[in-house]
Amino acid sequence: MMVFSKYLASIDHPEHRDRTEEVLKWVANEFPNLEPIIKWNTPMFSNDGTFIIGFSTAKHHLSVSPEPAGIANFAGDIAQLGYSATKGLFRIQWNEPINYELLKKIIEFNIQDKADYKSFWRK
Repeated sequence: MMVFSKYLASIDHPEHRDRTEEVLKWVANEFPNLEPIIKWNTPMFSNDGTFIIGFSTAKHHLSVSPEPAGIANFAGDIAQLGYSATKGLFRIQWNEPINYELLKKIIEFNIQDKADYKSFWRK
């Protein structure tokens, strides 16, 4: 988790920093084979050199980025939980609960779906 320390230190709001750290630690503990990395000043996790999931903070939310395939595959779950979404990410408002079961399903999907990928992003 040391790889994320500079990013976390840059989050001014203590509650947002703590919550972001909680999510990053959860991913690292739940999926110890994933590599924690920073690219484009964004905390991400990769598997054998391919992107699995990324996170970023904004004033009102934590963004979760599983690529468009991850969003499309779980669009119903994302909407049902009330998270707003775009083609490539969904947003968890700071005052909303984090649905770790959804995160787990998305990460597991990306690991399986990208098992044979050699590039970082889907093409």
